[in-house]
Amino acid sequence: MILTDILQNIKVEKVIGDISIKISGIQFDSRKVELGNLFVATRGTTVDGHSFIQAAIEKGAKAILCEKIPYEPAKNMTYIKVKDSSETLGKAASAWFGYPSSELTLVGITGTNGKTTIATLLYKLFRELGYNVGLLSTVQNYINSEIIEATHTTPDALELNRLLRKMADAGCEYAFMEVSSHAVEQRRIAGLEFDGAVFSNLTRDHIDYHETFEKYLKAKKRFFDELDKNAFALTNVDDKNGLVMLQNSKASKHIYSTRGMADFKTKILEDSFDGMLLEMNGKEIHVPFIGNFNAYNLTAVFGTAMLLEQDELEVLRIISSLKSVSGRFETIKAPGGFTAIVDYAHTPDALNNVISTINEILQGNGRLITVVGCGGNRDKGKRPMMAREAVDGSWKAILTSDNPRDEEPMAILNDMLEGLDSEQKTKSLTIVDRREAIKTACAIAQKDDVVLVAGKGHENYQIIRGVKHHFDDKEEVLLAVSK
Repeated sequence: MILTDILQNIKVEKVIGDISIKISGIQFDSRKVELGNLFVATRGTTVDGHSFIQAAIEKGAKAILCEKIPYEPAKNMTYIKVKDSSETLGKAASAWFGYPSSELTLVGITGTNGKTTIATLLYKLFRELGYNVGLLSTVQNYINSEIIEATHTTPDALELNRLLRKMADAGCEYAFMEVSSHAVEQRRIAGLEFDGAVFSNLTRDHIDYHETFEKYLKAKKRFFDELDKNAFALTNVDDKNGLVMLQNSKASKHIYSTRGMADFKTKILEDSFDGMLLEMNGKEIHVPFIGNFNAYNLTAVFGTAMLLEQDELEVLRIISSLKSVSGRFETIKAPGGFTAIVDYAHTPDALNNVISTINEILQGNGRLITVVGCGGNRDKGKRPMMAREAVDGSWKAILTSDNPRDEEPMAILNDMLEGLDSEQKTKSLTIVDRREAIKTACAIAQKDDVVLVAGKGHENYQIIRGVKHHFDDKEEVLLAVSK
């Protein structure tokens, strides 16, 4: 592609050299640069791509896109100076792959909890409606029925546009994607044309990256602020930050609720471990999902389908047959008469939602045993909060390793224990080994009890002292209950 074609929608501050040259590809990782590439020097959280401009040139880069041109530019090299190279990378990637998002009806889902469930259920719903559909999610990416492993909630700009191009070429009419706060902040979604955006909720998460809740909120809001006037914005009005998302958005504004008046409203009529009876916009349906948080997720799915002009009765029929997403409130019936639940809840609010739902269904006719930990190299401030939520809502809480990464597992557990007073500590056990913690929970569970294994959900690994090991909560639960 000619460099001028890549730059046509990009605001350029300065150019040195020839921009009519042919480019063989785009890279922002100097190690992947090949002959004739455009190298985009982005400023990351730990590494500044400007430090690798010379390395990219030595690997064969033909042009450099950067925020700061080197003091001594290389001869016969083209330099393009821009204000924000991360923003520009997204736009350049979109141009390189032929603006794939413009060929799809692209809907982004953001929020702290529920993103994966909403995006995945929308993908399943629209597949059942007969459409070719793409999905970009934390668990797995899909192009129709083709599975592509996911490495990030939202891929980098190049990978994102490459996948969207594959979706468009495969005839996909719709694409649903999770939009993380990191992706907004790092401008991975720059240059994409969204037809709609959905907001689930906002609670404490990723403070290790964003530093404050306000910055985290601002990142989510920016996604809605940048929507086109022809797009729709659908938000959970029951969340105190729901309407904040709509404040400066040019998109058409819509709300959903399980409490009050809204464009899309759901009421829980019955709730059990086998599912819920819901009244959704005045029509009753039974769904194999559990809990108020899932009522919100399903209402967001329903509302999105309506805003995409699908048939209401057909949508409700399909929603009633949809199955739970991997690692999201997955229930396992144990031979001993108790129920085990595997869930991804890894924030204080998500854990509270899951525990509250279980206790509402139990109504005192059984005990709750919760197994939970906290990830290493992440927000330390939520560790004592997670411990308190687990202990306060459970008959017994077993604090254990989650995904310790480079931290000492016991150090993480000590941070969690700091959130408990002496009385709360009597309701808890500390077992560093997660496998042993799950075994113990299942061993002490009696008929009608519930064992909740929270925090990892679909993840099938643990990183301990920098080494990645296979570990799957669902596998471990199945093994424990079989014994």
